[in-house]
Order: sequence, then C-alpha cells, then structure tokens
Amino acid sequence: MEQQKNSFYLFGITLVAAIGGLLFGYDTAVISGAEESIKEYLVDPLGLGAFAHGATISSALIGCIIGGFISGFFASRFGRKNSLLIAALLFLISAFGAAYPEFLFFTKGEPTIGLLIAFNLYRIIGGIGVGLASAVSPIYIGEVAPAHIRGRLVSFNQFMIILGMLVAYFVNFAISSGETQEWVNDIGWRYMFLSLSAPALVFGILLMMVPETPRYLSLKNQDDKALTILTKINGTKVAKVILEEIKQTVDATSEKLFTYGKTVIVIGILLSVFQQFVGINVALYYAPRIFESMGAGKDASMLQTTVMGLVNVVFTVVAIMTVDKWGRKPLLMIGSIGMAIGMFGVASMAYTGAIGFGTLIFIVIYTASFMMSWGPICWVLISEIFPIKIRGRAVAIAVAAQWAANYFISSTYPAMMEYSGTLTYGFYGLMSVLSAIFVWKFVPETKGKTLEEMEDTWSKPA
Repeated sequence: MEQQKNSFYLFGITLVAAIGGLLFGYDTAVISGAEESIKEYLVDPLGLGAFAHGATISSALIGCIIGGFISGFFASRFGRKNSLLIAALLFLISAFGAAYPEFLFFTKGEPTIGLLIAFNLYRIIGGIGVGLASAVSPIYIGEVAPAHIRGRLVSFNQFMIILGMLVAYFVNFAISSGETQEWVNDIGWRYMFLSLSAPALVFGILLMMVPETPRYLSLKNQDDKALTILTKINGTKVAKVILEEIKQTVDATSEKLFTYGKTVIVIGILLSVFQQFVGINVALYYAPRIFESMGAGKDASMLQTTVMGLVNVVFTVVAIMTVDKWGRKPLLMIGSIGMAIGMFGVASMAYTGAIGFGTLIFIVIYTASFMMSWGPICWVLISEIFPIKIRGRAVAIAVAAQWAANYFISSTYPAMMEYSGTLTYGFYGLMSVLSAIFVWKFVPETKGKTLEEMEDTWSKPA
C-alpha cells in the first residue's frame, strides 16, 4: 500500500531538532543581561581588568570550540539524535552551575578566584552543549528535509536561535525590571542563568520522541528503519528513490577528510570565520552596554536590546521565506552590503562623537542585514556543501572554526573599544565587504540540489 508524505511529521521532528538552536541562542544571549553584574560581582572585586572581563564573558565560547570540534565524532559515533540528547544534558548542568557556581566546587559565595573559575567552568560546560547543538541540529534537519524546502527548514533553526535570544532578552528584562542595579548584581544575574534550565529539560524530553536521521541509519546499514522514516516524510515512491541515492553515495565514497579535495573544507571554514568576523556577536553579547554608552539607562538599554531582538526575528523570517526562491548567494551578498553600511555608519558616528538615535538606526540596519543573510544562510550552506561520508567531521571543523573566530572577536571587543570605537566598528565593516567578495568568487549555489547531488560540485573521489 502506497503511503503519502506526512508534512506534519516532518515539521514536528524539525521543530524538536531546532529547539537545540533555541537553546544555542538563549545560552549565548543570556549573558548580555548579566554581563555588567558579572563584572561588578566577580571581576572588579578581584582587581581584574578589561581583558579578564572579556575572557569571562566569552568563556562559554571555549566550550563552544570544544563542542564544535568533537561534534563530528559524536555525530558519527553516537548518531545525530543522541548527540543532541548529550547537548540537552550539558545545557541543564550549565544552567544550575552558572547560577550557583559555588555548588559542587565547594567555594564560598563571596567573590574569590575559586568562584570565578567555577563560574567559567560551568559556562564552558554549557558552551560544549552549544557547540554540539550548533553543529548537529543543522545536520539533523538537513538530513531529514526534502531538497526543495531544505533551505527553509535549516533556516528555521536560525529562527529558533534568534527566538532563543529574544526570549533571553525578555527574561532578562523581566528579571531586572523595577529592581535596583545592586539587586541585579547580587541576585538577579543568578535567575537569568537559572532560567535556561526549563527549555533544556523540555528539549531533552522531546528528543526521546524523534527518530534518528535516515542518512545516518543508512550509514549504519539500517536501511529498513531509514526507509520507514523517508516514507513518512516523502511518501513511498520518492522514499525508495532517495534511499537508493543515499546507498550509492554511502557505498561509493572513502572516509578520508580530503576525499573531495581541500577546497570544500576551506570554503566551509571561511564561511564560518566571516560569519563571526563581521562582528555580529559583539552586537548580541554587549547590546545593553552599547545602548548604555548611547545614553540609555539600565531599563532603557534592556528594552532597546529587546526591540533589536524583535527586528532580528522579523528579518530571519525574511530569509526563511526567500532562501529557496532567491538562492543562497544573492542573500549572502545583499546581507554583506547591508552590514557594511551599518558598521561603517556606526564607525562614523563614533568618530564624530554623535552617539544617539542615529547609532541605533545603523545597528538595526546591520543586524537586520545579518539576520536575513549570514545568520541563517551560513548554517544552511554548512549543512549542505559537504558530501555525506565526510559531513560529520567537515561540519565539526567548520563549526569549531566558527566558535574560535567568535571567541577572538568577542573577547577582544572590550580592549579594542578602549583603544578606538571608530577603528573597531570600521574593522567589522571591512570584514563585511570582504565577505561579499568571498561569496561572489568562491561559494557555490546549492538551491534545489539534493545532498547527494552536491557531491558533483566537488572533485569525484578516486
């Protein structure tokens, strides 16, 4: 009996996998509300400077690098689903540990080097979860999605990342609203980190209900299970064709990383590096501080950050609606131009000292341009361009490079701003221009191609 495709089933398993993206966004954005409090509570009392402050705020990124680097091993050894379950557990541990770093490490509550180290360790644990989720969630979605809507579904993961950030901004605003800065510095920041535990628990429970990806099952010679899942997603006739294509690529390729040449690996790494060197996470991590420097008070800066989060959600939806119509390359190049305009605008405002509403406009132009382009499309391409037999390890390298670039940009921002705001934002604008040239010259278009067809883009294995 022929079975028809089940769109509801596809959306359901995509939504669950994309909660990994929501946690990714929530974990990386929750620090924005606690950033000043961590400085006042843990860093300044110890007499540590701007570099220690930047390193502490960015400490989770060390875990992200680790998580990204090991994601290929985990995805290949334990499967895509089980890797996401491990990420959910790490998020849960980090939520409680970052909120109460004195727990388990037997340090006292007052500021000490031991307490600062414990806080950083818990943030690193959460970062490992982020690194795993950031790599494996797009792989999972990319491997279950039909080719004609794959860009849209993988972009939905970016929507969940931005939604997670927006939820974190709202939660931070709700926690700090009406309270004194002293209360936030003493107690409020703990509640911000603790709030991550609820979505982490939901993620872990829902993952129990979703299947492994059919492409991974086929790699493990479980073709019957793979066909069952493909049939639910695509219908009986199409499922059999897809499984045959998967089996041909699984059987025909070698497992060496450079089987398809070095070019595809280098392009994946540079996509990741440019996504961070344009400076987006500076705007996300330090958003309240940026708005405070524009003259806004504590509550006003939190509110403006929340407004910026809403802009991010809207323009991520624009990317979701257009990525499978316009293609990946046009969106990336348009976004790069918009980001350059925004960052050069902020740099010029910093140079003239005219910090105010105009700066907010340029920041919104910059973030909107990123969210309709490099935010989701980079993850789409990373999930698409690598052939299946090297996908786990190749994605791991690209994601590790992304988080390493993220750490470098985020940790150096406070010191760079002390030197020159104009040069700092000008550097991000220059990287935006270079990113457009890179896409134009080197990045292939993947719109409408199956993951198996993408192998023809690169050199065939011997």
